[in-house]
Amino acid sequence: MDTKQYRYTKDNFNIKKAPTWVADSNDQLDKIKDTIDKNIKRIKEAQKKMYAHHRYGVIVVFQAMDAAGKDSMISHIFSGVNTVGFKVANFKQPTSEELQHEYLWRINKALPERGSIGVFNRSYYEDVLVSRVHPELILKANLPGVTTLLDVNKDFFDMRYEDIRNYEKYLSHNGYMILKFFLHVSKEEQKNRFLSRIETPRKNWKFSAADIRERQYWDKYQSAYNKAINATATKENPWYVIPADDKWYSRLIVSDIITKQIEKLPLAYPKMTPDQEGELAKAHQILLNEDGKKN
Repeated sequence: MDTKQYRYTKDNFNIKKAPTWVADSNDQLDKIKDTIDKNIKRIKEAQKKMYAHHRYGVIVVFQAMDAAGKDSMISHIFSGVNTVGFKVANFKQPTSEELQHEYLWRINKALPERGSIGVFNRSYYEDVLVSRVHPELILKANLPGVTTLLDVNKDFFDMRYEDIRNYEKYLSHNGYMILKFFLHVSKEEQKNRFLSRIETPRKNWKFSAADIRERQYWDKYQSAYNKAINATATKENPWYVIPADDKWYSRLIVSDIITKQIEKLPLAYPKMTPDQEGELAKAHQILLNEDGKKN
């Protein structure tokens, strides 16, 4: 499928014009699920080759409003990946320990090893999203030169956007592919999913009163996402804005992008040197001789 329409590499993103729904996305649900399953298998195979070399790593960033489907997206798309080379990091409000360090400190601790796929369920972008909606959170970090809310201004966030662009460039130069997804859900669909969580007993555990409180800041979050995506979308590390009102179609788009991007890496199982092939032949013969001795 053509996913270019969801890719942003410069400041040309307008969240008000970005679709949250794809027309006719439910017309061929069986075909969609079958394609996703095929993508899952391809991701699994690519991850094996990546783990065999330990030269490249992949970081998949998921950002979204509440109830956009991040958790189910992650558990489904990566269901076939070997857990040895796979890890998920969830970033919530910084702890007191994390606030004593620079804001990327906790991110560095969670980076996957090269050879692995690491998923960030929310990420360092929280520090230019939630913090932009609730600037009072910045004051808790005790940053030099930031003593009042007046200091948490446009210049402050422009500096953080620059930090993030440079950080992602640094990771890219060290063998990491970064795939950034914003699951774009509509306010009406979020409302329906919240109602479903409240009205369906088996889903009650998913609901939090904080979800409703944050929903009151919808417009501010939309503005924060618009600014962050435009400021950090680059050719080397683009953003993918995914229509997320239909969970299956959003999984199709995301799994297709991840599959195609990972397969662009020069992945292959390591070739044996002549010495290594000789060692394999010796080991093979030793094992065969053991069977002969038993007889």
